[in-house]
Amino acid sequence: MRAMTSPSLGKASRLLPAIAFGIAAACASAQAPTEAAKHADAAELPTIVVSGEQPGPGLWKVTSGDHVLWILGTLSPLPKNMHWQPKDVEAAIATAQAVLDPPRVKVNADVGFFGKIALMGSLVGVRDNPDHKTLQQVVPPDLYARWIALKTKYFGAGRGRNIETWRPIFAAIELWNEAIKKAGLTREDVSDVVDRAVKARNIETTKPTYKVDVDDPRGAVREFKNGAMNDLDCFSKTLDRIDSDLDTMAERANAWATGDIGKLRTLPDSDQREACIAAVTGTNLAKERGIDDLPERLRKTWVDAASAALAKNAVTFARLPITDLLAKDGYLAGLKARGYTVEAPDEVLDAPGD
Repeated sequence: MRAMTSPSLGKASRLLPAIAFGIAAACASAQAPTEAAKHADAAELPTIVVSGEQPGPGLWKVTSGDHVLWILGTLSPLPKNMHWQPKDVEAAIATAQAVLDPPRVKVNADVGFFGKIALMGSLVGVRDNPDHKTLQQVVPPDLYARWIALKTKYFGAGRGRNIETWRPIFAAIELWNEAIKKAGLTREDVSDVVDRAVKARNIETTKPTYKVDVDDPRGAVREFKNGAMNDLDCFSKTLDRIDSDLDTMAERANAWATGDIGKLRTLPDSDQREACIAAVTGTNLAKERGIDDLPERLRKTWVDAASAALAKNAVTFARLPITDLLAKDGYLAGLKARGYTVEAPDEVLDAPGD
């Protein structure tokens, strides 16, 4: 595979990198609600008690000598009616010389105008099961029975029929979005608040990027559409999480909003996200192109960029999903391994701007 499609391809073209390289799965826990979810009816689900203005989680502090990197841990989903007070973030950005974004994948595909048109056509049905199979044909009976019960609960009668032809991973994510909406949570995180503060200061932004080259994008899409995917574990764990983890998600969202890092550390986190990432990185498409370890490559790409920023700037501001910051073998572990001092928000004595 060799190079990325042009932005002019729009949403359809972005499906290629999203599907072929695991971005869709990686974002299963941090994705905007679907159009269907926006119009969902209320359901009897956990009450989200946090609303109004909230302080958020505080910032992690990473130091190298007198240089500092402030990191905001973002979370999705969050309470829908919460209004965040980004005082620490605004103070950190006000003193920063640079901003470090989360890592991303860029897929390079050298195609001309007619190649783009052809590629768009090849993306039709990319979420569907190979050989036009239905979920009932590819999912074990007991698991399918659970799926039908949850689909009926969250989609209601007469909705979600087209999903019955989708691969389990995509069907699970669609149901997940419905459940989140009905739980009084929103998929949107606080990135817009950060983006506005950065834009107002006109600060240099670094976007750590892991590049993948795609020689034959149409062939890659065709290979994905026809290839097998071991996504039943992702499907099962997503149903498990919808069945039993909505209360914990509500607690986690409330803890983030109120800045309770201690509570966040104690709350169990599902391995749904890892199962869904593994479903995509475990495909032949990923293995043959040497990106079956994509999460690790993205982590190294970001840690390299953070090290460069700490060496160059007196103050840098960054943001990462809070699950990656709390993980024992996550991004902060990579910084500690390189000799940097890392302090959690509840350990930091001096707030940004002090």
